[in-house]
Amino acid sequence: MNVFGALRSAMGVPELRRKLLITIGLICVFRLLASITIPGVNTAALRQLFQSNGLLGLLNLFSGSGFGTGGAFAGISIVALGLNPYINATIIMQLMTVVSTRVKEMSKEGQQGNTRLTQYARYLTVALAMLQAFGFTRLFESFTFQGQSILSPTTPWPSILGIIVILTGGTVIIMWFGELITEYGLGNGVSIIIMAGILGQVPGTVLGFTHTGQQVFSLFMFAVIGVVVSAGIIFVQQATRKIPIQSAQRVLGQKIYQGRSSFLPLRVNQAGVIPIIFAISIMFFPTLFGNFFAPSVGHSGGVVGSVALWIHNNWNPFGPSLVVDVLYQIFYFVLIMGFTFFYTAVTFDPDDTADNLKKNAVFIPGIRPGPATAEYLARVMGRITLAGAIFLGVITVVLPLLTAFLTGQQPSTGLYLGGTAILIVVGVSLDTMKQLETQLLMRQYRGFIR
Repeated sequence: MNVFGALRSAMGVPELRRKLLITIGLICVFRLLASITIPGVNTAALRQLFQSNGLLGLLNLFSGSGFGTGGAFAGISIVALGLNPYINATIIMQLMTVVSTRVKEMSKEGQQGNTRLTQYARYLTVALAMLQAFGFTRLFESFTFQGQSILSPTTPWPSILGIIVILTGGTVIIMWFGELITEYGLGNGVSIIIMAGILGQVPGTVLGFTHTGQQVFSLFMFAVIGVVVSAGIIFVQQATRKIPIQSAQRVLGQKIYQGRSSFLPLRVNQAGVIPIIFAISIMFFPTLFGNFFAPSVGHSGGVVGSVALWIHNNWNPFGPSLVVDVLYQIFYFVLIMGFTFFYTAVTFDPDDTADNLKKNAVFIPGIRPGPATAEYLARVMGRITLAGAIFLGVITVVLPLLTAFLTGQQPSTGLYLGGTAILIVVGVSLDTMKQLETQLLMRQYRGFIR
């Protein structure tokens, strides 16, 4: 079933039509909020800051053009922080399930335990949003362009506090939108909002690219590379390792049910685009540290201030130093691979899968049920996860450099964001379409049974 056919069929089902309209409506409200800017901001200095720092450009990618550096709006919008604090809070809570026995037990308490963990993540999101908003105000006061800062250093504290409250409130609102989409709409709400933010920046990015006077051939090459990369992403996202399984012969009453052969599909990229989102959030922590502790002009900050100032000036995917640039790319690549294995371990438990197979009298030919099956599944999953992790790292780190080489353009923030943006948009679109097709199929079976 193609995309338009699935959407047409979904609009014919009242329940799915309602889900689609809720999702589209919340996305429209989110984009409207992204156009409401905070007054008193030097937009020229703001644009220069984000053009000079690729990491902030990546952060802006997930905030939904909240900072308006390449989109249709110039300024700091009320949802400028995006879902970054919520993503960071989710990372912390998932790490706590690994290091804390109490949190791990809470996660296994069913709906009640998940509700409590979600509530804790919300509280943590508010705290992180306030911290990040304060860090941005410090950065905007310290960064100058042509002798002017983004926010005036003489801005009174009540105004600074008001900006922090507004940015925090914007994060809480779109976090709520994401939960509403997940519960009442279609797809994963957080991923849908991030994708909507990326797509919202496409027109402005294309216009900005054409206004720079670059050749039409380079633009054509970017389009060709985008199509090829999208096809490769679809191929890997859909790829599965099929484990053959066999159900045992069963006797129920006087009837004998013969065993059946089937397969257990294991996705090559089980984690989807979540590792990239997690890695970007972690990569931003040094920048936040630099914004807090970097000494102001004419003041010495000691050892901590020196380290913070170095991070502030050099922590950038295309920074002034080749050595720092290489170390940055390696660290980013390693983070993506690490989070791929981590999130796969969270979403796929070989022990639980082996127990479920054993309870249903299903086994893998040649493998003993129980611990041997769990060990076999863990080994297979580890191998295909390695392939998926390398793929994610290549798309997000190696692809921008390769694109720059093929097009003859120097590496830039726009190139750096390209592979990540394509991966997120294609991955989220595939997952959403799978969910839509699954719900359509369920309703077809339900109608057949009736």
